[in-house]
Amino acid sequence: MNRILLIEDEERIAELIKKSLEEQAYWVTIALDGLTGKKLAVANDFDLIITDIILPGMNGITLCKEIRSLKPVIPIIMLTALGTTDDKVDGFDAGADDYLVKPFDFRELLVRIRAVMNRKSVNLIVQPIILKYADLELNNQTKTVSRSGKEISLTPKELKLLEYMMQNSERVLSRAEIAEKVWETHFDTGTNFIDVYINYLRKKIDKDFGSKLIHTKSGLGFIFKEEI
Repeated sequence: MNRILLIEDEERIAELIKKSLEEQAYWVTIALDGLTGKKLAVANDFDLIITDIILPGMNGITLCKEIRSLKPVIPIIMLTALGTTDDKVDGFDAGADDYLVKPFDFRELLVRIRAVMNRKSVNLIVQPIILKYADLELNNQTKTVSRSGKEISLTPKELKLLEYMMQNSERVLSRAEIAEKVWETHFDTGTNFIDVYINYLRKKIDKDFGSKLIHTKSGLGFIFKEEI
């Protein structure tokens, strides 16, 4: 039975989610504040953490960062009423694997849970330690990136996006494909978070170098390819 830690300060909502998850054969522990959530997350071996962002004691963004630093592979889903592009970027940058805006359909939550837990299983498969393209190098073991010998600092989601683009270099990637493969979610045409992350990557790996690696294909998506 998969063990889930649910960190939600609204007790009624927490109990409803817990009851629904237990009906699906999940074992659920509730924490009603961020500090208790962190203590439980660190002291126990959960298979998944679901957390709100607005929490007493410690907010979900800080909580996610601290859990991720101590347990880097545990899947984390954020449930929150904060649904702007900036809010989602903050959540993903903190280390969340997925982000679901309240109110939500419980069936969608189940799909997200299965997706992030399946992703954890896939990540246990041995991957190439070092990816190289042109003068760019990504080390999967140390989670470091460098170009022309210069180290580049990336957030976890920027790193995952870059890894996918390097693995699919010289092929046009649509926004829908990137959303599905990197975020394991359907592309929401009402937000531009993928473009936001593409621009973050461009500034970090292209701006100060002679050749450009990330290019926009109008109406199609993006391509990772060296062009002088």
